[in-house]
Amino acid sequence: MVSYDMMITLTDPTTRTYSGLSHAYDFFNERLFSAKLPPCLITMQRKNKAYGYFAGDRFGTRGGEEVTDEIALNPRHFAERTNEATLSTLVHEMVHLEQHHFGAPSRTGYHNSEWAQMMRAVGLIPSSTSEPGGKETGQRISHYIEPGGRFSVACVELIDERGFTLPYVELCDDGERETRAKKASSKTKYTCPSCRVNAWAKPRTRLLCGGCGEAGSAIEMIG
Repeated sequence: MVSYDMMITLTDPTTRTYSGLSHAYDFFNERLFSAKLPPCLITMQRKNKAYGYFAGDRFGTRGGEEVTDEIALNPRHFAERTNEATLSTLVHEMVHLEQHHFGAPSRTGYHNSEWAQMMRAVGLIPSSTSEPGGKETGQRISHYIEPGGRFSVACVELIDERGFTLPYVELCDDGERETRAKKASSKTKYTCPSCRVNAWAKPRTRLLCGGCGEAGSAIEMIG
């Protein structure tokens, strides 16, 4: 007999997804940050042109007893990226959290030299191009994974030895949804007022029902 707890573990998408991300956060916190980072709220948010973001002191309890930070990951990109790449985004945002609590961040969204040094310390190399040679500081800075670096080694352990994976990915992106919606809206349903037969055609098309009316006549279908 399958227990309720086991059923949740096996079939509940929310539990599987967020417990996995929470475990990854705790794992990297221990391996890369000496377990000094405080807990945070991990969310999934679709932000245009971003794999993720960090927001310090974003959430708090209703009574004001506790305030916590947010790390958001963009699920729009889960399918196209490897687990390692998505986890590198998680650690990228964890470095922002580290600087928020233990460093001196600049204005919102700006990646300064202190942050760049913190990134290098965990095995992620800041780069405006996501490749070697890019700028390490600025408003829009990504990174690439240092081969054989601390993140790379820890990630191998998490994925290959501990079996981490992102169990759910989007089946189609927003662009595909828009295309489907446009195709669906490009055709109009027409119904014969007499026999109620349906047909589909472009908007403002004049259709005649050939199955109704007397010989030599036809009834116009209504869209």
